[in-house]
Amino acid sequence: MKNPILFAAIATREKTGLTLQVIAEQTKISKRHLEAVENGEFRKLPGGVYATSYIRQYANAIGFDEFELLAVYHSETGAPQTLPEIAKVQNPSIRGFRPLFQ
Repeated sequence: MKNPILFAAIATREKTGLTLQVIAEQTKISKRHLEAVENGEFRKLPGGVYATSYIRQYANAIGFDEFELLAVYHSETGAPQTLPEIAKVQNPSIRGFRPLFQ
């Protein structure tokens, strides 16, 4: 059974009048990969950052919340949600300096 968020994304795309072919031309993502996103067949996407990039670009092209689609991707594939690590800034030369992120 398809996730309701995927149905909502398809409905949003159809409301805008965009076809997958038009989105493929705009984003340079193949139509078969866009179909895989809409059908929730995330295993058909290339791995790693490519999959998340394709999902984000698709969402942005149709005016849909990319984080909702990414949440579906992560929950259905079990792919780890990675956030960039923020390095701690250490500067002992400034008195009273405290890093923003700890």
